[in-house]
Order: sequence, then C-alpha cells, then structure tokens
Amino acid sequence: MSSPRARRRQRSTRVVTAAALLAISAVVVLGAAISRSLTLVTIAAVLAVALGAAAARIIYSELLDSRRAAAADRARQAQAYREIAEARSAEHQEFASAMQHRVGLAERSVTQLESAVVASQGRAAEAMRKVNQEARRADLAEAESGRLAVALDESENRAAEAIVRVAELEHYNDVLRAELDTATNWHPPQVRHA
Repeated sequence: MSSPRARRRQRSTRVVTAAALLAISAVVVLGAAISRSLTLVTIAAVLAVALGAAAARIIYSELLDSRRAAAADRARQAQAYREIAEARSAEHQEFASAMQHRVGLAERSVTQLESAVVASQGRAAEAMRKVNQEARRADLAEAESGRLAVALDESENRAAEAIVRVAELEHYNDVLRAELDTATNWHPPQVRHA
C-alpha cells in the first residue's frame, strides 16, 4: 500500500514561481508601507497588482494543464476499461460458444442414447415375442409329443392285440387246415356189403 505522500502530486515549478511572485509583491508592498513614501507605495501597489496578475495567469495555466492531464488520464483509464470490457466480452462470447457447443454435443449424445434405448427396447420386445412364440411352439410340441406318446402306446397295445389275434388266427387256421386235411384224407369207411 502506498503512503499518502507517494500518492500526492509534486508541486509544479509554476505554482512555486507564482507563490514566489506573490511573496515578492508582499515584501515590496510591506517595504513601501514602511518607507511611507507615496510614490514607493504606488509603485509597490502597481507592481503587486502586476505580480498578482502574473501569478494568477501562471496558476490559471497550471490549472488548465492539470485539468488537461486529468482529462487525458481519465481518457486513458476509460480506454483501458473499454479494452478490459472488450476482452471480458470476447471471453464471455468464447465461453458462451464453448458452452453452446458442449450443450449441443450433450444433446446429440442424449438423442443418440434415446434412439439406442428405443432401438434396444424394440429388439428386446421382438426377442420377447420370439421367445413367447417359441415357448408356445414348445408347449404345442410338448402337448403333441404327449398326444403322440399316448397314440404310440395305444398303437403298441393294438399291435400287441393284433399279434395275439394273428397268432390265434394262425392257430385257428392251423386247426382248420388240420381238420381239412383230415377231412380230405378221410375216407368214409367203406361198407361191405355182404
């Protein structure tokens, strides 16, 4: 932190000169007043007025120069603030465009993810439909398998009965053949006539 003295502007040589001129005029007027000569007092008064006017003119030009310097300083500060504001505005624009880009990327990612989720849900629904369809087909196949197993059992039973029946018929056929053979080979007993 700077001290108050370091921030204080140094006195201009013109201000010091104007103060010296006023001091000189005061000394001259004081000397003339002490001498009590009217001529000297008049000359001292004219000289004091002239030195006062010169001092006022010097102070006025110093005041104008200091005002010009202050105005130039304010203009430099305003320019610096404007440059800072422009830099901040550019940074803000850059940040805003970067954020818009990031938001755009995020929105595209969200859209892609939503599309992927919808597509995967569709695939899952299709797979579930196929699984359900295959389960129905498996249930139907299992029911058909059960029905065919029952039909096979019935067919095997009928086949066994048919085999038994065929065996019986063959046996009956054999018996009939044997009887037929016997009947054909049978000659009635011949009666002898006496």
